Amino acid sequence: MKLVDVSHTISAGLVTYPGLPAPIICDFLSREASRERYEAGTEFQIAKVELVANTGTYLDSPFHRYANGKDLAALPLESLAELETVVVRIEDGVREIGPKVFGGRALGGKAVLVQTGFSRHFGTDRYFVDHPFLTADAAELLRASGARLVGIDSLNIDDTTPKTRPVHSTLLGAEIPIVEHLTNLDALPDEGAHFFAIPVKIRGVGTFPVRAFCRI
Repeated sequence: MKLVDVSHTISAGLVTYPGLPAPIICDFLSREASRERYEAGTEFQIAKVELVANTGTYLDSPFHRYANGKDLAALPLESLAELETVVVRIEDGVREIGPKVFGGRALGGKAVLVQTGFSRHFGTDRYFVDHPFLTADAAELLRASGARLVGIDSLNIDDTTPKTRPVHSTLLGAEIPIVEHLTNLDALPDEGAHFFAIPVKIRGVGTFPVRAFCRI
């Protein structure tokens, strides 16, 4: 068995999406301050983390798009863990990813991970410009094919130029979680890996960072 990490590291100051604040990571209780509370030789650090939910590699639940959709706490583990994986590899430079690339693949019950290679720009200004995305027709095919979860190694699964978000609407409306800002998908086989992306179990929240990984 081999575990492959497919998530980005979150650090203080990281900008994941333009217009959203970077996380603040600091001590709530420093090791030095903790020494006053414990016997000599015993010390602890308690961190304080302030971030928006859409930071790093994160998962969208239906509640992110729909007020009556399932939030993070309501998602069944079966929709987030041990998902057999199909990796769909997109030619470098392609922006609009239509339904054709998924043709002939068995997608039912699978985590469908779309590798564009765009994650190489993560953490740079280039990541925010002309990112690859799925088309509305591609989302309809994934829904109709019974995909269990859909992920992409790009800024957004939708085209962010217009103000509509048809891919989010279609997939989350069908209770298919979305994982954005994946990375390292080239380390996975085309089929057969098992995907895990489990956020913290929080009520009333639709999106949260995950430590996404695959078991091969």
